[in-house]
Amino acid sequence: MSNHTTVTEFLLFGFSEVRELQILHLVVFLGIYLMALTGNLLVITVVPLDHHLHTPMYFFLMNLSILDIGTISVTVPKSMANSLLNTRSISYAGCVTQVFLFFFFTSADFALLTVMAYDRYVAICKPLHYETVMNRGACVQMAASAWISGILNSALHTGNTFAISFCRGNIVDQFFCEIPQLLKLACSHSDLSERGVIAFGACLVLSCFVLIIVSYVQIFKAVLRIPSEQGRHKAFSTCFPHLIVVSLLLCTGTFAYLKPSSSSPSGLDLVVGVLYAVVPPMMNPIIYSMRNNEIKAALKKLTGEVIHQK
Repeated sequence: MSNHTTVTEFLLFGFSEVRELQILHLVVFLGIYLMALTGNLLVITVVPLDHHLHTPMYFFLMNLSILDIGTISVTVPKSMANSLLNTRSISYAGCVTQVFLFFFFTSADFALLTVMAYDRYVAICKPLHYETVMNRGACVQMAASAWISGILNSALHTGNTFAISFCRGNIVDQFFCEIPQLLKLACSHSDLSERGVIAFGACLVLSCFVLIIVSYVQIFKAVLRIPSEQGRHKAFSTCFPHLIVVSLLLCTGTFAYLKPSSSSPSGLDLVVGVLYAVVPPMMNPIIYSMRNNEIKAALKKLTGEVIHQK
């Protein structure tokens, strides 16, 4: 217990000691953060305002955008602030909060992506039953289940992580408080409980991924039976972006959490951290929404109404 009280703060990975490069990092991360905020806020704004978008798919997209804003807001602003202030520190409480919120948003995000795969499966493979199966109540329950599962999963991992004793310093080899990097600071064998929880969590994630793959195998079979080329193109255009997002999140997250830990900092760890913590929240609005004709039409309509009112 004494080891817990001696660690009052952690030192996060600094991108550079050179002031000019710190400013460059700040500018790049600020650009990424503003892109993510703008894209996701547009989705959150336009979906409730346009009745053509009051469908299960766009309801889930709106939830995904809320989670994406949360995910990137947990890590990037703190990293930018550290570069601006030329510091690397984060308080113990701040690290606990960051771990909990980041795990909550990313867990709920992946659960929601699984729900969205099921939504596409029902829409394409069972179109006559779609309105019955994906009714308003069912959609709300599915979205709520994704959020609740994120909270429970995050509480489990955060509690296990910070129940351990940190005997190997307080330097975290990542630009945010990441559980695998924190476990490297644990006393010998005191991290076995959390590593077991991570392995169990990996099995759950793999199960979700298998469900997603099975859904898309059925979807692709159904799509190939669609007689019109336009119909096939529309179906594929809603499915491939989803698979890209899921694959990026799963592959980079799995690599970060399951790869053997090394005692020295690795540039690869930093790249992987950016790929699963920063890139998906920025890319999701572009992949899912800005290429979507219905979203673009709704944005044009909304913009036109605002200009007309002025």
